[in-house]
Amino acid sequence: MNKIDKPRIALLLPTVELGAYWQPVLEELTNLSDQTILYTGRPWPGFDLEAGNNSVVKVVGNTVRVTANKEKTDYSGGFMFLSPGIIRYLFQFKPHVVFASGFSAWTILALLFKPFGKWRLIIVWDGSSPNVDFRHSKVRSFLRRMMCWLADGLMTNSYGGQEYLSEFLGVHKDKVLRRPYLVPDVKTLLQIPQNFDAKNIVPQQQHPVFLYVGRIEQRKGLHQLLKACAILKQQNYCNYTLQIVGRGPQQEELESFCRTENIQDCVNWVGWVDYSNLGVYFQNADIFIFPSLEDIWGMVVLEAMAFGKPILCSKWAGASEMVINGENGYVFDPYHPETLAEVMKGLIDKPHLISLMGQNSQKLISQHTPVAAANFFAQTAADVLKNSCFHSA
Repeated sequence: MNKIDKPRIALLLPTVELGAYWQPVLEELTNLSDQTILYTGRPWPGFDLEAGNNSVVKVVGNTVRVTANKEKTDYSGGFMFLSPGIIRYLFQFKPHVVFASGFSAWTILALLFKPFGKWRLIIVWDGSSPNVDFRHSKVRSFLRRMMCWLADGLMTNSYGGQEYLSEFLGVHKDKVLRRPYLVPDVKTLLQIPQNFDAKNIVPQQQHPVFLYVGRIEQRKGLHQLLKACAILKQQNYCNYTLQIVGRGPQQEELESFCRTENIQDCVNWVGWVDYSNLGVYFQNADIFIFPSLEDIWGMVVLEAMAFGKPILCSKWAGASEMVINGENGYVFDPYHPETLAEVMKGLIDKPHLISLMGQNSQKLISQHTPVAAANFFAQTAADVLKNSCFHSA
């Protein structure tokens, strides 16, 4: 690798608040290059500097998202305020390659100081969606095109992300690599406490169990899923359970909707569950549903696939690319809950399809592991140092 056997790698991730899934990828990456550090301004809940491999995680300042949207989600627009101290950390570490997430202020700083630090920089773009792309903003689009031009390469999870970078921002296709790197690890999701009784998750639940995991907010489309359940009720379908794992500002409103539509007996509200315990709920479910109205990726889809579950996925989620209609699940439009109701009814009526599709999910996800993701990062670093994969910036 340009006479560098094990390059120093810096990952600039302004927030990994909901990114505990980075831990296994980071562990595998440090096995390949032990001089790897992940810098963030907002670590995942329960982050402990002394635990596991967290010694290679450095918290720099405090990431603050400022937006006019009261929900303040990652899709609510606005800006992230990040500590400029990241540059001091980079000069101390002297990385050979910097992987910078998105088009944040940290990416801008790392690009501006690239000639002085002599590092190569790769922009990591998780995926594409309307409120993240800002295609309507000429200023943002111009700045992003300039950042892409200055970068040594780009990588993305999805075809949607690839299209945005290549077709909209005009990046040469050879400068963009696509492969899922936000991937699940079953062991990380099954770190169950000794006193945890899996039998008490949902007593006397009706199978099949449809599982939803995520924030309870407008963007996630849970209200559309509950409309589909109301349609099933009108058609006398009550022989199933919808299990909802998560919390958010829309929960009270949606619980009221369930009572109004008389579907509360079919819906189980679990609440927030620690990431390390989520695997029990995936195991307990029969089918996973992701009704999001907008998602650049959707890690929960891949997590459910790793547990061998059929996937019903919104067409507006980047992870819908992982679903092959009729093979490991179905892609649907959440704005048409009657279509979703038909798909749910089909699996209730033909339970033998559940096992078959679940097996197909597991086969499809088997090539997308933390080891594969870490190899992707390491190989991309090697290629950009040799300049054999990407055009020069």
